[in-house]
Amino acid sequence: MTTERCAGRLLGNGGGAHASGSSLQAALALLWEILEKLNTIPSMASAWEERIRAAFQDKLQLMDIPPREDAFLPSACVLLEKQRELAQVEQALAAKKEEFQIKMEDIQERRRELEGKERQLKQAILKFDKFLKENDAKRSRALRKAGQEQRQATQRGAETERLRGEIAQLLTAREKLQKRLAAHKIFPDYLQKVLEKTDQFQDIPELLARFQALLSTQAALAQRELVAREAVEEARARLEQYREESGNQILQQNNRVAELQAQMDHVQTKVLELESNWFRIQNTAAHKTLELGQIKLAALNLFQMVAKYKKVPTGVPLDDTDAQLDAVQLCIVDLIDILANFRKSEPTRVSQPDPRTASQSEASIQHPG
Repeated sequence: MTTERCAGRLLGNGGGAHASGSSLQAALALLWEILEKLNTIPSMASAWEERIRAAFQDKLQLMDIPPREDAFLPSACVLLEKQRELAQVEQALAAKKEEFQIKMEDIQERRRELEGKERQLKQAILKFDKFLKENDAKRSRALRKAGQEQRQATQRGAETERLRGEIAQLLTAREKLQKRLAAHKIFPDYLQKVLEKTDQFQDIPELLARFQALLSTQAALAQRELVAREAVEEARARLEQYREESGNQILQQNNRVAELQAQMDHVQTKVLELESNWFRIQNTAAHKTLELGQIKLAALNLFQMVAKYKKVPTGVPLDDTDAQLDAVQLCIVDLIDILANFRKSEPTRVSQPDPRTASQSEASIQHPG
């Protein structure tokens, strides 16, 4: 916007000079390019814009002409005046451009210096960071080393105490061994005396070897005895197991015998009951047989009585009671018929027999006894 205002002022001051329009446009284009470059540096664009605007205002104030002067000046003078003003503006722009170039070079130099200082500062920061890291690493290594040394010192102290304890134990064991050696010193003397008294052994090692052989034999015999005892104990255990199993079997057999005895008692009781029933049945059968014999004897007596008074078949067997009763029944029926015919032939004054008495007589004749 500031550039447009400056261009408007320049065009307003040179409105009547159409011949110098191209030069003025070139100057404005150059000014626009400078301002565009200045806009790339925001911190300096506003300052340069103000300074250029102030310079143009100063030039325009120097070129103030009375309003009516243009009417009296010829066009050639006006053109020369505008060209002179344009030359002055171009000189001012060149001076400003040169000043701008100098300022830009100073700025670039300062920027390079700042970039160099920034690189130096970054390098210093990196070196300091590296120094801090190395210092931390050294400190960590020192702490780890100190901890390791402290642990090693503790372990060495514990190892020292352990070794001291072992040394004390070894010294105690050595004293005990020395005492045992002093106490057993009499045995070599005794063995030497034994060698002197016997011709069986040449030296003490041979005697000790013989003693070791005897000890081995004793150990073997003891082992055999132990095996034999174990076998005896095993056989005894088997015997106890067999006795227990036999006792269990005997107990089971006794229980079975008791059950069978109970069953036999029950069967005997049942047999006694059946025998009692059999005797009762036999007695009843004998009584019935006696009654049957009496009945048969009565029937035989009736048959014989009937046979005496009336001719009946004599070929009836004595043991055929049914045939005998049939013969007696026929005889009785005949007698009843005869009695009925006799009663019919009697006079009417003779009273009639009671039918019930006659029927009872017939029944007694048909079923005697």
